[in-house]
Amino acid sequence: MQGLDDLDARLPPPGIETRPAAEPRYRQTGRLKPEVAAGGGLVEGDDGKLRPHYWGHRERLRQRFLSGGHEAMPEYELLEMLLFNAIGRIDVKPLAKRLLATFGDLNGVIAAPEPRLMEVEGATHKVYYQLRLAEAFAHRMARAKVMQRQVLSSWDTLMDYCKTVMAHRDTEQFRVLFLDRKNNLIADEAQAEGTVDHVPVYPREIVKRALELNASALILVHNHPSGDPSPSNEDIVMTDRIFEACRAVGITIHDHVVIGKEEDASFRQLGFLE
Repeated sequence: MQGLDDLDARLPPPGIETRPAAEPRYRQTGRLKPEVAAGGGLVEGDDGKLRPHYWGHRERLRQRFLSGGHEAMPEYELLEMLLFNAIGRIDVKPLAKRLLATFGDLNGVIAAPEPRLMEVEGATHKVYYQLRLAEAFAHRMARAKVMQRQVLSSWDTLMDYCKTVMAHRDTEQFRVLFLDRKNNLIADEAQAEGTVDHVPVYPREIVKRALELNASALILVHNHPSGDPSPSNEDIVMTDRIFEACRAVGITIHDHVVIGKEEDASFRQLGFLE
């Protein structure tokens, strides 16, 4: 009974209009400043209340994507929708634009290494996770188009896959594509990771792995983070060593391809593989 008496004492008299003791309001924080929030600040709704300018933006963006697809949407909006899963209830458009400005395009953002990504204001470990997840989907989808297929007759598709996996890396990677007697791709493996301008490669390990897989032929692939796919003298010497090691056990090297940002270079077309 004492509790009911206390509750009754807190209720306003009948017929009296009340209002909250403290009106809720939004503070002008850094993320709402015009220079960092894509126009930022507060806007007045139809009910006269002030709300952040991005109120309802996420749902509107989702509906645009579902109804019209991605073709008409700029890259920063696609990136925004990915960031929705990592950052809740704030405007992520400024972060999306900062990421694109830092890494050049959507490919560069998706492939961004964690240390560089975390240098961007607003990026978090959850953002890094979402980007790695998107990258994994892209790689799996591209690989599905070439695995267990005759790759020499679908060379452009193979190069598209290699560019998806390697073109936007900031360090060198050396991959070997293992082919069977019908030139079907049976395995694609990264043999070594390097620095911005060097990757260590051991011909003996490549031959050993080819014999384990019963591969009859190889395609060698590595990337140049500088963007220029022109083979270096070191690339040519390394390829000659692998070529000789493979020839000794009857394994053919169809090509060695260097992947750049926009273009690729074929050793066979350049006359380095005879």
